[in-house]
Amino acid sequence: MLEKQTDLLIIGAGPGGYVASIYAAKQGLSVTLVEKEYIGGTCLNVGCIPTKALVKSAELYQELLHLENKGISVVNPEYDMTAIIEQKNQIKDKLVSGIAYLLEKYNVETIQGTASFLDDHLVEINGSEVVRVTAKDIIIATGSKNKHLPIPGIDLEVVLDSTGLLNNTKVPKSLAVIGGGVIGMEFAFIYASLGIPVTVIEFLPRVLPGVDKEFSARLLRYAKQLNIDIITQAKVLKIEAVGEAAIITYERKEKFESIEADLILEAVGRAPNIDGLGLGNTSIIHDLRSGIKVNSKLQTNVHHIYAIGDVTNLYQLAHVASHQGIVAVDNILGKTKEMDYSAVPAVIFTSPQIATVGKTEDYCKDNEISYDVIKVPFSANGKALIMEAEAGYLKLLANPTTKELIGGMIFGKEAEYLIATLTVAIQNHLTWEQLQETIFAHPTMSELIHEGAMGLDHLAIHFMD
Repeated sequence: MLEKQTDLLIIGAGPGGYVASIYAAKQGLSVTLVEKEYIGGTCLNVGCIPTKALVKSAELYQELLHLENKGISVVNPEYDMTAIIEQKNQIKDKLVSGIAYLLEKYNVETIQGTASFLDDHLVEINGSEVVRVTAKDIIIATGSKNKHLPIPGIDLEVVLDSTGLLNNTKVPKSLAVIGGGVIGMEFAFIYASLGIPVTVIEFLPRVLPGVDKEFSARLLRYAKQLNIDIITQAKVLKIEAVGEAAIITYERKEKFESIEADLILEAVGRAPNIDGLGLGNTSIIHDLRSGIKVNSKLQTNVHHIYAIGDVTNLYQLAHVASHQGIVAVDNILGKTKEMDYSAVPAVIFTSPQIATVGKTEDYCKDNEISYDVIKVPFSANGKALIMEAEAGYLKLLANPTTKELIGGMIFGKEAEYLIATLTVAIQNHLTWEQLQETIFAHPTMSELIHEGAMGLDHLAIHFMD
């Protein structure tokens, strides 16, 4: 058994852990990073990055099918699922190796193994050898894990979670998705864009419950066009094998119904990953559902132990975990920083995309917050017409008294880019007047933001406000 001391011990090398490691090391701390599986965590290996690689392939295939509108003819376009998965893996491997290189260059000691607390100050790492580490400060960044339904048949070979589906090279005749959240809907659109009939079964009254009802409802039109059948308010009861396929039985409106699918994705959410951490040996406040409790400084009730990312169950977003890692390190360095969640952007990579930041209309209504709102149709923008994206729109919410932007939502192409500008505006309390005075390049989709700022003042130029 080896024993070592370090300034900072970080458990978990996902987007929270590796960012915190590099940031701390660049500021002079000796850092030990522990990872039980792979550098980059879920996001880089079996989450955000590989999923978006598949999204891109699916989008390109759809574009090939509709190039006639641009005067280009492609006869019988085809795709190779094995090649798509291989290309996804190449991207993932390149990013992971790049992070590993940076960790080495900044002298972050990386240990492959499973970390477990023996008490509030001592952590044992079981890898190729046993190492006991004492650290001045500790950051827990162990992320989250897939949830699973406790129903008969959930362990059948045709049932995969998101990790399994990301490595699937089989082209199914049909796909059933259990769960209409972000993960479920992104995969539904990926497979449907590749020409595969998809059925989504959701327990709640609507899919994507985290976004405004208006956006969730609007997405159904595009789902239908891609042959995605969405069944809501349905409780899955069991899954039974039928040859190489399976039958899903569910209860809906007090009736029992069933569908057959060649492949099934179980996407019913994620839970904080605290298994095997030995938190019972510590004084850290935690539970299986809500994860590790932290304050605005990302500090647990044990003053020298911090937690960031999905394990805190505050926001299950990689970019939030990364920023939390920086804030936690700043507090360790005595800089006194607090997390501000008022301008957290989120992008859902369906087709069309949905992006949000700040407050939504639903939130304002539920909390009796006064707001002004403007909707800008993409049809008012030249670049959107060129991209055949005129069905989309941008929505801005503002405080009617201060004129500050408090919320932004985009439904349509390039939402992933537009949301960045809105995030900067909300984070820095910009008013619609300040946005009006900002020159946006032409012809670009970003002009929609300027048009929205003008519209909040009833001065829109290119559409009727």
